[in-house]
Amino acid sequence: MTPRNPAHAPVIPDSLLAKEATDVLREHSTDLLFNHSIRVYLFAAEQGRQRKLRFDSELLYVAAAFHDLGLVKKFSSPDERFEIDGANAARQFLAAHNIAEDDVQTVWEAIALHTTPGIPKYMGPEVALLNSGVLLDVIGIGFDQFPAELREEIVAKFPRTNFKEDFVREYFAGFAHKPATTYGTVNAAVCERFMPEFKSPNACDLIAGSPWAH
Repeated sequence: MTPRNPAHAPVIPDSLLAKEATDVLREHSTDLLFNHSIRVYLFAAEQGRQRKLRFDSELLYVAAAFHDLGLVKKFSSPDERFEIDGANAARQFLAAHNIAEDDVQTVWEAIALHTTPGIPKYMGPEVALLNSGVLLDVIGIGFDQFPAELREEIVAKFPRTNFKEDFVREYFAGFAHKPATTYGTVNAAVCERFMPEFKSPNACDLIAGSPWAH
């Protein structure tokens, strides 16, 4: 195997904005979510390089840093999807740094849609890449297409210690207090797995029960 050029390895952006995003992530997340979020960025940035996409690495990094903060009590609302909570936290953070509204909206959309199947890949590069980085780290989509040497290097620096089991538990805990917000998302199945009494609404029942006569 030809040795990989280390110059091509993605790095965390060296900016005040990125540093402060890292500080927020480190202060409020667990080690598991911290390592996951950094891996997501590094995977996403490399996928963008491989696909020759033009993307803003700083915006992508902030999106990765905040994408799961909606699972954390400090940022969690009583009645919004956790993805929206994380997106709103990122909006507030970026607005405080006087980031342009178009860029703020890009990060908001990337976080809000990162668990939505089938849509992000047709949106802007930061939105698409955050989603693909999450999919690689959580369920392994793109695993064989990602350079194995670099993948192992990233995981060595930001370990996946018992990730499969512990992530699902931390993930569920982030919205266990508001299971109704998971309707229409992949998270409804997580609630059904951990809460035997919970059943996500069925769209057919909602249509049949509407106030319309026909």
